[in-house]
Amino acid sequence: MEFELSVVPMISTVVIAGWAGRDREDVEHHIRELEALGVAPPSATPLFYRVSADRLTQADSITVVGDNTSGEAEPVLVQTDDGLFVGVGSDHTDRTCENFSVALSKQICPKIVGRRFWRYEDVIDHWDDLVLRSYRHVGEDRVLYQEGTLAALLRPERLMELGPASGPSGRGLAAGGLMFCGTMPAIGGIVPSEGLTIELSNPVSGRTITHAYRVDHLPVVA
Repeated sequence: MEFELSVVPMISTVVIAGWAGRDREDVEHHIRELEALGVAPPSATPLFYRVSADRLTQADSITVVGDNTSGEAEPVLVQTDDGLFVGVGSDHTDRTCENFSVALSKQICPKIVGRRFWRYEDVIDHWDDLVLRSYRHVGEDRVLYQEGTLAALLRPERLMELGPASGPSGRGLAAGGLMFCGTMPAIGGIVPSEGLTIELSNPVSGRTITHAYRVDHLPVVA
């Protein structure tokens, strides 16, 4: 069953899990991918970044400064008083800022979250089979940018165990908490785009959660 959630008003804590792959080789690939862009390797893996809740948006467009930003699809966990939900989001990041501060690059750009969610309990037994994809917008075309099953990422329970404690037991996510759970390598490398379509597909139910957004640019002036 799908639910439409307006998450922005209910979220007080946002966590972004970086370097969250299960396979060490995949993690190293992502580290090298970002090193090619001048990004220093992480101090630990996984690594958890905090951003302010006012960075969240469920809009169909975002505005950024300059043209060196890009998004990446991620499964998103949302903890509510009614239980844990999963959706799809994009950790849109400023790649110029990322060269000197990953944490700053996360905070500068909006964090996009789709509007449709599933209960985590409904997909927990086939979580690894869920498929994460993104498509770059190139004019009227949609070009496959990322694709992989969630078997490539650490499971939510492990991420919540390792991440910043906000739950009532000193672990996990408290109600009002949202976590981006990691991403897949970019096909052909990380590149900016005019927009991004992100999706999370459930091959068991045949359902897919999709969200698309456009990227508008402000000029860089000095």
